[in-house]
Amino acid sequence: MKATTTTTTTTTTTTTATATTKKKGRDFLSFWDVPDGGIEALIRRAEDLRGLRAAGTPHATRSGRVLGMVFEKASTRTRASFEIAMYELGGHALYLGMQGSQLERGEPLRDTARVLGGYCHAIMLRTFGHDRAEEMARYAVVPVINGLTDLLHPCQVLADLQTVAQRFGAEDIGASLRRVKYAWIGDGNNMANSWIEAAGILGLDLALACPAGYEPDAAVMARARATERGRITIVRDPAEAVAGRQVISTDVFASMGQEAEADARRKAFAGFCIDGALMRGAASDAIVLHCLPAHRGEEITDEVIEGPASAVWQQAENRLHAQKALLEWALW
Repeated sequence: MKATTTTTTTTTTTTTATATTKKKGRDFLSFWDVPDGGIEALIRRAEDLRGLRAAGTPHATRSGRVLGMVFEKASTRTRASFEIAMYELGGHALYLGMQGSQLERGEPLRDTARVLGGYCHAIMLRTFGHDRAEEMARYAVVPVINGLTDLLHPCQVLADLQTVAQRFGAEDIGASLRRVKYAWIGDGNNMANSWIEAAGILGLDLALACPAGYEPDAAVMARARATERGRITIVRDPAEAVAGRQVISTDVFASMGQEAEADARRKAFAGFCIDGALMRGAASDAIVLHCLPAHRGEEITDEVIEGPASAVWQQAENRLHAQKALLEWALW
C-alpha cells in the first residue's frame, strides 16, 4: 500500500511539473488547438511555402530544430512529408518505429515522451487510441503533433483544405472554403471526424453518407454542431450526400487495426464506392479527394481516381506544404 501511494504521488507531481514547464511552442492534437482564423493562416502560409519551394528559394526558418517522429502505425505520406518538411526548414527528423525501439518491449509512452522531450524540439506521434496522443502531450515538455490517431487525422484534412482553396480560389481562404459544399462517403472514421471539426470551426456545409453503425464520433459531432457555424448532416444514401456538391471525399472502409473486420465492412459498405455513376450527381466542377492508400474498386474506382475530377495527387503533395506551415506554427 505504501509503495502504491508513493507512486501515485510521484506521478501527480511529475504531471503537474510537466504542465508548468512546457517549453515554447504549441500542441496540435486537433483543429480545436488552433485559435480562430488559425486554420486559414496555416493554409496561407502553406501556399507561401509551396511557392518558395517551386521557385527553388531556400526557406530554412527552423534551422537546427529536431522533430522526433514516433510511429506506432505504418506510414508513407506522414513520414515522408514530415521528414522532408523538417529538412527543408533547416532542421532534422528522427524516426522511431515500434520495431527497434523500446516501445515494442512495452516501455510506457510517458517515459518515451519525457526522454524525447529532452532531445527534440517537438514530437510527432502516429498511433492508435487518441488517449495516447493526449498522454504524449501531457508528459512531453515540447510541442506534440497528432500525425494520426483512431479518432482524428487533422494533418491530412489541413492538406485537403489547402487543396480545396487551390481549386476554388485562394485569395480569401475562409470565403473560398465556405463557398463550396462538401460530401464524405464511407466510414465515420478519423478522417470524417476531422472534417466534422473543420466544418464546425470554419462554417462549412458538410454531408456525410455512412452506413448504420458506422457513424462518426458522437462527441466530435456534438462539439462541432455546438458552434452553430456550419451545417453538418448524416445521411444513408451516397447519392443524396454528393448531390450538387463540389468536394467529394472518401477513405478505405477498413482502416489500420480493423483488418479483422474487412469482410463485414465490405458488405456493410456495398453501394458506397465512388464511381462514375455517383460522380454524375455531383457538381460539374467537383473534385474527388482520397487520403491514400486507396483500395481501388472498393471505396473508389480506378476510373475516378485517375480521372479529371481527381485531386488526389495534388492533395498528397500538399501534405508537405501543410506540414511545413504546421511545424513553423508549433515550433519556436
